[in-house]
Amino acid sequence: MTKRLVILVSGRGSNLQSILAACRSGQIPDTQVVAVISNRPAAGALELAVLAGIPALTVDHRDYGARVDFDAALQRRIDDYAPDVVALAGFMRQLTPAFVQHYEGRMLNVHPSLLPAFPGLHTHARALEQGVLWHGASVHFVTSALDAGPAIIQAAVAVLPEDDEQSLAARVLDAEHRIYPQALAWLLAGRVAYAAGRAQWRDPPETAMREAIAPSLEM
Repeated sequence: MTKRLVILVSGRGSNLQSILAACRSGQIPDTQVVAVISNRPAAGALELAVLAGIPALTVDHRDYGARVDFDAALQRRIDDYAPDVVALAGFMRQLTPAFVQHYEGRMLNVHPSLLPAFPGLHTHARALEQGVLWHGASVHFVTSALDAGPAIIQAAVAVLPEDDEQSLAARVLDAEHRIYPQALAWLLAGRVAYAAGRAQWRDPPETAMREAIAPSLEM
């Protein structure tokens, strides 16, 4: 049976592009992106969805006085498409606990750091300020605590002496584009699940364990 995926976006949609390409290539098998929803009407990702023939919707957070009201409206639009999984792909809104609980175990996010390091915003600048040798990206289950859900896969990126925020961000984004489709493929295929506050593997393939435990290293 074909799985149904809803993607939430706020920006230009580069991770959306990587997910759509993975669905087309079969890296994410038997899966259809049934809707792309943004909190920003001008998000470039919406145009990408239209070009791909996917319903592109806006639930503008500015139309709601309280975060809980926005989340309730967003949840109704998502549930119209009965998704198996919800993917946050550059969705720049902190979600309420009730919303997160509704999609518990079915919602993933990609974050531009090696969590638990540097949750929240401005991760690349903070990594450079701290002088870390390795930075990277994480795909994790979404929980009510910001960027605190258990990771499914991470990719490490070396911080080079000549790096600035833009050059480091570009390499981390490339890593995101590789690992996010892989994590979605595992979740949609039932190879990983959320249970007891952890990512639980069911008969994981060797590559899944290797990549989840020992991140790929990128220069």
